[in-house]
Amino acid sequence: MLEFIQKGGPVMYPILLCSVLAFAIIIDRLYHLYRAKIDTNDFMNNIEITIKRNRIAEAIKICDKTPGPISHIIKSGILKHDRSRQEIRESIEDAGHQEVPRLEKHLSLLATIAHISPLLGLLGTVTGMVRAFQIIQEKSVSFNPVSPGDLAGGIWEALLTTVAGLIVAIPTVVAYNYLVNRVGEFVLEMERSATEVINILSQRV
Repeated sequence: MLEFIQKGGPVMYPILLCSVLAFAIIIDRLYHLYRAKIDTNDFMNNIEITIKRNRIAEAIKICDKTPGPISHIIKSGILKHDRSRQEIRESIEDAGHQEVPRLEKHLSLLATIAHISPLLGLLGTVTGMVRAFQIIQEKSVSFNPVSPGDLAGGIWEALLTTVAGLIVAIPTVVAYNYLVNRVGEFVLEMERSATEVINILSQRV
């Protein structure tokens, strides 16, 4: 592996850095989304039953014990249980504005890595070809014949960086699209749960 990196030239190092960053972000986001996942229907059923029994403190405890963004925004609404429907909605929306960026954390960086990795590979291809043509020029000036071995280094650099850039970019794009879809699902669940708790608390008032 070290030999391939060295033969790929200096552009291989930023590509390698991109691969490490992408891997770290993907693992972090998968772990975060896994921890945030809950059974929304079961959670909301417990909240509804508890609120209808006028056990507000118990409902807040349920939210505190439940991980993830959904429980956080529901808690913000329950804390305003004695306010108007508009105030409850505003409180939930404010909490949602804080939770969504947490779900989307580092996704923009992941998208950037997915875009620049093949460009770095292309840059390495260009520098490799430049190196090969420099050798041809040097040989022609000194009237020495150009052998395949003379061009091998530049061609190696051109091919390896292209391959490396694509190897990093392809799984990163797949992971980015998957994570964006998962975040979208969380946002939809948050919106449904928010509407449901607003209706529950409004009926109670």
